[in-house]
Parts: sequence; C-alpha cells; structure tokens
Amino acid sequence: MLPERLDGLRVLELGCGLGLPSLVAAARGAEVTAVDWARDAVDLLRRNAVRNGLALACEVHDWRRPLPGRFDLALAADVLYERRNVEPVLARLREAAPEALVGLAGRSYEAEFLRLAGAVEDVAERVIRVRGRTRAGRPARPGA
Repeated sequence: MLPERLDGLRVLELGCGLGLPSLVAAARGAEVTAVDWARDAVDLLRRNAVRNGLALACEVHDWRRPLPGRFDLALAADVLYERRNVEPVLARLREAAPEALVGLAGRSYEAEFLRLAGAVEDVAERVIRVRGRTRAGRPARPGA
C-alpha cells in the first residue's frame, strides 16, 4: 500500500493504536507523526520505534479536535469501530493532508464513512484513498 520510499514526506497516522503503518512509513524515510486518544497506545508505539531504531513523533490527541499542522499524507487503519468516530475521522483526514489511505477492517460503521466520503479510490483489498481538501476548502483533485 505504501511506496517503497517516502523520503521527506510528512505523514500523519490518525488513531495509531499499535502504529504499524507509522513504523513502516518511518522505516521508508517519512517524517511521521502518530496520534491516538489512548496514552497507552502512544507510549507503546514510542517504545517500539526506539526498539526498531526509528524516529517518529507520537502524541495523545482527541480526533474530535482539529489537528495542529498539515501533512503530505494521512494514514488510518481500523479506526471506524464506533459510530461517533465516523464524522471526526473523515474531517481530520481531509484537513490533515491532500490524500489519506484508509485501511478498512469490515466494521459496521465503514458503510457510513464511505457514504459521507463520496468518491474514493480502491488502492488494494480493504484499502481506499480519500482525497483531502485544498486550502480553499474544495476537494483535492486526483494526482494533485
């Protein structure tokens, strides 16, 4: 799902949990910021990054609140396990970066997320690309 090299790209993982996408992105050269509402998840990811010799920023963040800063790419995997997360996750992904890669896990609220997201692109089995917003607030164009 991720390119072999991400050198210099600023990547956000929203709802990082164990943070495997963050670790892979950092190993491929990205400048990664991983956020989760759970302090335990953030602390575990921080320790795993150190054990693997990877540098990344890990922060506790409530995804109902806007994110500080913009990124080149946003990642999210299996974050749609509660109905209350659907709108905030979509909003944060769209404001965070021009594109987001979202891993779907067959959760019941994914259909609502897909309906609200509108046009998405299938990237791989259970992985979709969601376009973000331009600075003017319009949806980003594919390839932009």
